[in-house]
Amino acid sequence: MDINKKIVIATHELVYGVPQALKDYLLKRKASHLVFLGLPFFVSRNATFTLYKKGKVRESKKLHRPLSFGVFDYFLDFFTVIWWIYKSKNRYEYFIGVNALNCLSGLVLKKMGRVKKVIFYTMDFVPVRFENKLLNYVFHKIEITCVKSSDEVWNVSPRMAEGREKYLDLSRKKYPQRFVPVGIWNKKIKKRPFTKIGKSRIIFIGHLMEKQGVQMVLESFPLIMSEIPKVELLIAGGGDYESELRKKAKKLNLENRVKFTGWITNREELDEMISGSAIAVATYKPEKEMLRNFSYYADPNKLKDYLGGGLPIVLTDISYNAREIEKRKCGVIVKYDKNDISNAVIKLLKNKKALKKYRANTLKYAKELDWINIYNNIFTD
Repeated sequence: MDINKKIVIATHELVYGVPQALKDYLLKRKASHLVFLGLPFFVSRNATFTLYKKGKVRESKKLHRPLSFGVFDYFLDFFTVIWWIYKSKNRYEYFIGVNALNCLSGLVLKKMGRVKKVIFYTMDFVPVRFENKLLNYVFHKIEITCVKSSDEVWNVSPRMAEGREKYLDLSRKKYPQRFVPVGIWNKKIKKRPFTKIGKSRIIFIGHLMEKQGVQMVLESFPLIMSEIPKVELLIAGGGDYESELRKKAKKLNLENRVKFTGWITNREELDEMISGSAIAVATYKPEKEMLRNFSYYADPNKLKDYLGGGLPIVLTDISYNAREIEKRKCGVIVKYDKNDISNAVIKLLKNKKALKKYRANTLKYAKELDWINIYNNIFTD
């Protein structure tokens, strides 16, 4: 891809993630003409249009939506993207639609002659995305259209193409899909020396849902505290399941040991919190057939955030790279069981020599995952 062509990125956003990293990479490379469309997600009610030329903002506007109509908000977003790009009166070489509806907007704009090439950049795949069968059917029909009609498909995990072939009958040979993993901005993350970290601090970051398995970490905490009395847990994130987790923490008398920070939208603050911790947890709740498990098919951002901050990870064997993380001695795979989790955490936190070695391994692995390396393989000057 030519970085000097006109490029659009359309994405839903709440916190810093893959689309923002792509934007920052293009700005760093001083892309000649870049439009970034940020659409509201969860608590946010603002849609934004920002035009950058040679790395500098040239135009910016915002659309505020005071009301939410649930899932129908996504259809409003679909038309918002089309309207803004059509109204700009420009023709774009590349339209990068992050996930299905945004990609579909790009395909419509291509039909209208406003876009030459559409890239379907997808963060997740799951066979049963919605329990409503009609909604699930419609979503996957859109996804099939995007895979078949886009000029390129970028997946953050190799399992996505496998899942589409198995459940959507999309042959990987007929519809090739590119593996573009989640990366890290290594130079932006402060690397704390081992002597400056909280050696009894555990951290979890991300969306609080039952499938994330934080509840099992809480279940394991009394066992951990019996061996490491000063241990503490930071839970940085939010979601519908937060109230249940708070109730569980209270029931287990962990209110003085567990801190809920809510969403940390400031990236520097989040990186400080991560790098100042000793270990991280990603104890995804297993599912027999993986029909509803986003983490199995994706490349969870939190794992790369942890690695970038130098944190060994205690994780269940769900993500595609879990075994690679363990193989490189950057983490420990555990069963979804309070005893197994507590044993792994205790072994890491009590053995400072092992913890230091794991941290060194993690920082070394993180260098291979820098966004510069990942996107340099895609873009040319």
